[in-house]
Amino acid sequence: MKFKTNRDHFANGLSQVLNVVGSKATMPILSNVLIEAEKDQLSLTTTNLDLGIRCKIKAEVKESGSVTLPVKRLASIVRELPNSDVSVDASPNHQVKLSSGGSTFRIMGMAKDEFPPLPEFGDEKAHTLQQDELAAMLKSVAYAQSQDETRYTLNGVYFNFKEGSLSLVATDGRRLALISKEMVVPAAGTGAIILPAKTVSELARILDKGDKVKINFNDRRCAFQIGTDKDSSGLVDSVYLYSKVVEGSYPNYQQVIPKETHQRIKLERELLLQCVHRAALVCSEKSNSVRIKLTSNLLEITAQSPDFGEAHESMAIGYSGPDLQVAFNPAFVIDPLRALTKDEVFLELKDEVSPGVFKTLDNFICVIMPMRQS
Repeated sequence: MKFKTNRDHFANGLSQVLNVVGSKATMPILSNVLIEAEKDQLSLTTTNLDLGIRCKIKAEVKESGSVTLPVKRLASIVRELPNSDVSVDASPNHQVKLSSGGSTFRIMGMAKDEFPPLPEFGDEKAHTLQQDELAAMLKSVAYAQSQDETRYTLNGVYFNFKEGSLSLVATDGRRLALISKEMVVPAAGTGAIILPAKTVSELARILDKGDKVKINFNDRRCAFQIGTDKDSSGLVDSVYLYSKVVEGSYPNYQQVIPKETHQRIKLERELLLQCVHRAALVCSEKSNSVRIKLTSNLLEITAQSPDFGEAHESMAIGYSGPDLQVAFNPAFVIDPLRALTKDEVFLELKDEVSPGVFKTLDNFICVIMPMRQS
């Protein structure tokens, strides 16, 4: 195998596939990146068996072939090379010579034979979305995933393709975020998967490489194919992300969403975010709540803790309902406000023991359980 490529393209390609490799690989070859050179491109692949990623970059290939090399060490070396051109020459014993300017490295690799291949998909169930749309939807809900390993079905984002729409849902049992978009879903394409949290973060990271993303899935696995036909940087040609899905049934999230609207207030998202963020600065682990109080045309946010003292914020609002107050974990209020981009949000409240609901005009809902007020 012999090729020449651009250092920045090579470094960027390696950075795309680096995160999948864990610090404790179960097999030595899982610490490596599979490099395959063919025609005018390089294919770079890593996997941890549950999750795999492959990206393609342009290269001038003089001899096609393949080798696997320790990805973290290789990425560190390529980033530091002095010239923009990098020449790579692999010998039959899998030793690789890397040259750039006055720098030469010889790195021991391993054969491709032991490297687990990424499964390829036919069109089991396939859908195509705009990358920026999917990225915004993921951001709108991903913060609500559970961190509790014992509730493994909640450790991810639920994708539900049903007739006429795609919904993304995440919940940790104390809050639930849901966003939907209308789309054509043929009967053969309906179905649902739970995308693991690690895959969610990888997908969110790579969803800015171009125009469309193609999703394939079945009951056990899924793949995201990202082409880069509109990538102005030209650093990466395409990215393919493969993942096992979380096995198990997702809870019935519809029953958590309040059916009736009681008191509904229109709020300026950024202003509310700033007020809650400031009030939360006095919270402590023992006193981790902000209190929202509604009176005529006024919303007040207070927080206090014995360790630090208290904070008080107020906002003028259009409200003529009954006086009402409810306490929430500040992070549960801040997270959705931070993830959204719309200027206006709506807050719906009933009483101090019922969940609060944030909504926007474009099919977003976040349900937050209240905290007991002493």
